[in-house]
Amino acid sequence: MSRTARAARLAALLLLAAVVPAAAQDWEAKRTAELQMLDKVTARVSVLRATVGQPAQFATLTILVRACNARPVGEVPDAAAWMEIGDSRSPGAPAFRGWMFANAPGVSMLEHPVYDVRVLDCK
Repeated sequence: MSRTARAARLAALLLLAAVVPAAAQDWEAKRTAELQMLDKVTARVSVLRATVGQPAQFATLTILVRACNARPVGEVPDAAAWMEIGDSRSPGAPAFRGWMFANAPGVSMLEHPVYDVRVLDCK
């Protein structure tokens, strides 16, 4: 293998390691998502437990958790949930669809004028 080919291969491996670190592959699938719900109008905070695959209701929001993963015991705690959130006041396209992360809530979040949803944990 030429020096250029080795350098290109090393660069590709380093890029892959940066995108998918080995520790990030150690997630465990869980059955229940703990979500923090905030009503921005009343400033009321509550915790909603949503079972994966079953719709949960919070005010006008319908939350369907498709997957909920947590880090194993002994590693830095974190949780990630794939959710679809719809609002009965705005039928049609979902208000949110994607992953939410407990340790990085600003990365992917629900943009809603009244409600805020955050992942707390997966159990």
